[in-house]
Amino acid sequence: MTATSVPSTSETLRELGSALRRWSAGGAGSIGVVRVLGRHGFGTVESGQIVAGTSSGETSGVLYRRVLDDTAVPLASAAAERPEVREAHVAEAGAVEAGLACAGGATLLGHPLPGPLAEALGKALEHASPAALLSTLDGAAALVLTGPALDVVHGSLGTAELDEEGADAARWLLRRGGTVTERVTAGDTELLLDLWVPVPSVLVVGAGAIGEALLAQAALLGWAGRTVTELDEARDAVAAFTDADVVVLLDHSPRFDAMLLAGLEHGHGFLGALGSRRTQAARRERLLAAGVSEEQLATIHGPVGLDLGARTPAETAVSIVAEVIAARAGRAATTLGASQGRIGG
Repeated sequence: MTATSVPSTSETLRELGSALRRWSAGGAGSIGVVRVLGRHGFGTVESGQIVAGTSSGETSGVLYRRVLDDTAVPLASAAAERPEVREAHVAEAGAVEAGLACAGGATLLGHPLPGPLAEALGKALEHASPAALLSTLDGAAALVLTGPALDVVHGSLGTAELDEEGADAARWLLRRGGTVTERVTAGDTELLLDLWVPVPSVLVVGAGAIGEALLAQAALLGWAGRTVTELDEARDAVAAFTDADVVVLLDHSPRFDAMLLAGLEHGHGFLGALGSRRTQAARRERLLAAGVSEEQLATIHGPVGLDLGARTPAETAVSIVAEVIAARAGRAATTLGASQGRIGG
């Protein structure tokens, strides 16, 4: 195996989400998941890595560039029936060959994930929306949280108090904005928490100073971004969007209505369009004539951006990114002084 043989984290999680949904819809019952309970060595590795499997031997997901497959894959299948903890160790040569920094070892927790929880987690991972999986350290109970604010609860850790404290811990970590794997304490109980926070990807459609400023602002936030100017490329990209993806349409040409139609049909991601009130009105009439409903039109953010009084391309980019952040968090984007919600998330 070489270091280039493993797909990206986002691709892996989408594939895992699809598999979880497929297995739960197929009546697989409980599905086994394998998570990292503890580790030493390996150098810097990404959090939130997970493998899942069925009792029939199907598996999906990646742990540490597959160096733990000899332990993780059979554990995933066995864990569909019962919780189990196993140790895995990798020598220097195998770890380095896979693209890790050094040798290491991991304590892996495998535990069942009932069908409804697997369905909920799978949907969130497949569509790149925030999700959290919490369990007791023995894997006897599990809780899945989904939604922009992790406000949709599936399953239970055993008591309402434990569920509430575990969910609060996950939501506090969500406000930090990054994917994590951590042990957290709720009351007298220690929990294993995996939190997935998708990183937005910004697609700028059309050339210009605003687009350049927007990509610079996205990069500052650690978001991926690129520019396209051709309809076919833009339409194909939007048709494959996840909930974490963002398109900002700069080009006012009516031909890009086809891209917006593809995005509306797909139903995922943030669709934003620049333009004057006149441009927005003309686009609206064209889309209505194409059969788009008023409800669908309301999901297009146009003119995109918050009313910050932006005058320069850089300020306009800030206003656009601010609206994206608010939309992802399910917030109304009022001033903090006027808001009654929690400050900082």
